[in-house]
Amino acid sequence: MDSLIDPTALQTLWFGLVAFFFLGYFVLEGFDFGVQMNVAASWRRGPGTRGTILKTVGPVWDGNEVFLITGGALLFAAFPEWYATLFSGFYLALLLLLLVLIVRVCAFKWRDKVDDPRWTSTWDIVHVLAGFVPALLWGVAMANIVAGVEIDENHWVTTSLLGLLTPFALLGGVTFVLLFWLHGSLYLALKVTGALREVANRRAGILVWPTIAAAAAFLVWNQLAHAHASWTWVPLLLAAVSLVAVVPLNRRRREGLAFAATATAIIGAVVALFGGLYPFVLPSTGDPANSLTVANASSSEHTLTVMLVATAILLPLVLAYTVWTYRVFRHRITDEQGPAPGSQLLARAKQGYREAFDQE
Repeated sequence: MDSLIDPTALQTLWFGLVAFFFLGYFVLEGFDFGVQMNVAASWRRGPGTRGTILKTVGPVWDGNEVFLITGGALLFAAFPEWYATLFSGFYLALLLLLLVLIVRVCAFKWRDKVDDPRWTSTWDIVHVLAGFVPALLWGVAMANIVAGVEIDENHWVTTSLLGLLTPFALLGGVTFVLLFWLHGSLYLALKVTGALREVANRRAGILVWPTIAAAAAFLVWNQLAHAHASWTWVPLLLAAVSLVAVVPLNRRRREGLAFAATATAIIGAVVALFGGLYPFVLPSTGDPANSLTVANASSSEHTLTVMLVATAILLPLVLAYTVWTYRVFRHRITDEQGPAPGSQLLARAKQGYREAFDQE
């Protein structure tokens, strides 16, 4: 490797940290997207059931987005050249993704503010779009990142928007949609009781087969055509075994283990994609000299060192907060019209805050 490709240990560590935050985002936000997709599949069961479905992620979805915000910020600070080049070529796609994520926040916050069936149904449609569209865009984006795009000598992407929609990229988008939908269906089965739980389990049993087929085609295609390492066969096989394991686990209604299996499959897939990409961060399909690598796209060693100290302090707090949140809101929803899980604890916390404020 020449000096532009051979990274330092610190640069490699930061590549791994960026990959870790996107891995956490896809595992956690992936089932959020999947739950929202289930709103479409359960549309005929009425607004009460749709509300129950959304309550399963109501307490955690915004916390899951912390991984995207943190990962994006670290990408900007640690690899500014990578960040800038991505936006030069994926600007419209990333802008669409940002708009959908903003409207998604409104859907979560405003859906139950007005007691009107048309109001509720409108926001439920937004929830459905906010489940499918980001999953599709993330799959297309990740496929283009690992496969590479046309980059000029100024590190500007010259591939058009239509040029990003290659068969490989579209397969990536379909794979992400199916994988997140399956992941979200298993999460839903884990969080509800009664008829809705059985519906979610049956849906997962149907979704697992096309998910296995799409994921196998996408990951093997990437490994054979675009990966720069052979060790990434290991996480690829881990993802394959985990997805196949969902079939018997789902039939035996081992919902917790089945959900853990899809989470493991996402982890294996993301490790295979990022591991196969290294030491590049955005390969050029034209002149290889224009490719962005971990070495030539990173910030200075001083910047990376300072950021590493800050991350070592803040990362445990983020992880502890995430674990605590899931522990508090771990209960199943048993009543379609009942309160969200953990809402009583939240109400007591708000009441305590108001009383303390009044005393001041």
